[in-house]
Amino acid sequence: QVQVVESGGGLVQPGGSLRLSCTASGRGFTIVAMGWYRQAPGKQRELVATITRGGSTNYADSVKGRFTISGDITKNTVYLQMNSLKPEDTEVYYCNVGGYSDFHDQVMDYWGKGTLVTVSS
Repeated sequence: QVQVVESGGGLVQPGGSLRLSCTASGRGFTIVAMGWYRQAPGKQRELVATITRGGSTNYADSVKGRFTISGDITKNTVYLQMNSLKPEDTEVYYCNVGGYSDFHDQVMDYWGKGTLVTVSS
């Protein structure tokens, strides 16, 4: 079992910045990639950004140039620096951890409980 914990959400004014953090813990699991997703009420969860163990990153078009994903997967930690925030960025942000489980002998992924980001004046 892998536990995933996010932190750093909150209320920020339009144009402001926030930094989200995600840490994973557990045994017998080799993390291959970590990422951030977000979900608004009544909408599907969507990808924000991902980073692989090799350092490759991927971003949703809506956040390119404003958000930066970083971290050290070997230390089970990833961050999301969010700049130039807009009201439409107001959503619950979830951390996803994907990798190989020794116990289950298969690829699996785990989600955190989410952290709310509210962009409002």
